[in-house]
Amino acid sequence: MTDEFTRRYSELPLSIQKKAELREEIFRQNPFHPSLHTEKLNPRKKEIWSFRIDYSYRILFRFAENNAIYFLSVGPHSWIYRYMNRI
Repeated sequence: MTDEFTRRYSELPLSIQKKAELREEIFRQNPFHPSLHTEKLNPRKKEIWSFRIDYSYRILFRFAENNAIYFLSVGPHSWIYRYMNRI
C-alpha cells in the first residue's frame, strides 16, 4: 500500500471502509471476480487497474512482479479519473 492509499482510506466513511475490507477479501481470492468489476484504466500504458468497492467508490492498484499488488489510491469514481490525469 502506498502512503496515498493509506491516507485516503483513513478519510473514507467507516461504512465504505467496511465494504472495502469485504471487497479486498474477494480481490485477494480472485482479482477478476465479476462482482469487483475490475478494469484496466486509460491510458492503458500506465498499467493501473481499479476494482469496485461499491457503485461510487473504487480502489486503484497495480500488478507487480512475483504476484505482488500495490494499492495506489482509493476514492469516489469521479475522483479516480481526475487522479489518473495527475499521475
